[in-house]
Amino acid sequence: MAYLVQGFCFAALLTQVGVLQEKFGFSDGELSLVLLAVPVVAGIGSVLAGLLSSRLGSSPVLRAGGPGVALAITSVGLAGQAWQLYLALAFVGLMLGVVDATMNMQGVSVERRYGRPVLNSFHAVWSVGAILGALATAGTSRLDWSVAASLGAVALVGAVLALAAGPWQLRRAEEIADVPPGAATAVPWRPVILVGIAMMLMFIADSAVSNWSTVFLDHTFAASTSVAALGLAAYQAMMLIGRTAGDLVVRRFGPVGVVSVGGVVGGIGLGLVAASPTAAVGIAGFAVVGIGLSLVVPQSFSAAGRLDPAGTGVAIARVNLFNYIGFVVGAGLIGAVAESASLRLAFVVPAVLAAGIVALAPAFRTQAPVSPVAEVPAPTAG
Repeated sequence: MAYLVQGFCFAALLTQVGVLQEKFGFSDGELSLVLLAVPVVAGIGSVLAGLLSSRLGSSPVLRAGGPGVALAITSVGLAGQAWQLYLALAFVGLMLGVVDATMNMQGVSVERRYGRPVLNSFHAVWSVGAILGALATAGTSRLDWSVAASLGAVALVGAVLALAAGPWQLRRAEEIADVPPGAATAVPWRPVILVGIAMMLMFIADSAVSNWSTVFLDHTFAASTSVAALGLAAYQAMMLIGRTAGDLVVRRFGPVGVVSVGGVVGGIGLGLVAASPTAAVGIAGFAVVGIGLSLVVPQSFSAAGRLDPAGTGVAIARVNLFNYIGFVVGAGLIGAVAESASLRLAFVVPAVLAAGIVALAPAFRTQAPVSPVAEVPAPTAG
């Protein structure tokens, strides 16, 4: 349920980016700077979640963060001046970082209990929420609701679901119940960085789609708000399809295969968006990107979980930071290219960078670090 609420609230906010741009009169460059506030502060939220969860467990932190996200997007809708919007988006970032880290800590703990890939399915639920969030924007736009009313309605639903899900989450004792005796508590940096860079490249592409798909369809093809929101909806719909089948695909082909092929398909989809002659083709391109990159994020967290057999949550919090680095780089890079050249050319950039995901795919073949043990003397005769 935490994944559903997070996707629902986040997508509802992202599909209002074009409306917020017009409301506050931001240029494309100014908008990119505004959007940077969310992932920058989200990184702080992820670090904070890691510190708190190592002491309290991830559940109490997640139970506070879920309703916090709902409250944060409400504050964005109510912002009447630019400085109020900046503060509201910083609040959004903090809460998103807390929830992103803790919900994946919960997910990896469940995966460890099952002993097989299940994290893709959890991220599929996130995509369901994101589709519903995008469609909520499309629907409320048709009804001529204000951005405050639209985000407020989404926030109310999200808060109720987040509160209802709290009692079902794993407690600290349950999270570490399946930790093998003597599991290493030190998390190696090198494999975390390699997996994290691949995740960063994925989120540069995701940032391009999430932050700029509605703006691209609006500015390039004069699409209405309801039509422009379908770009993100198509992206998330194909994310859902890919992640729903993802656990079976990973068991069949392994994480390295699915990540490498996904990087190729994602790059092709971004190229299709950049070359699209109509809004319909652009929406189709976003859909191809979604199916291609659908498994990179859950496989990143699964790989991080294998690097942290003691269940401390440290590896997940570290990998999660690359999520926000990707969003920061993506928002700034796409905005800068859009401002200096065009939005079409801006989508070529993540298409090229997707090749890096393919190159880094072998890093997803992670193994748990070995804990040093005391040397046992050999038995003597007699």
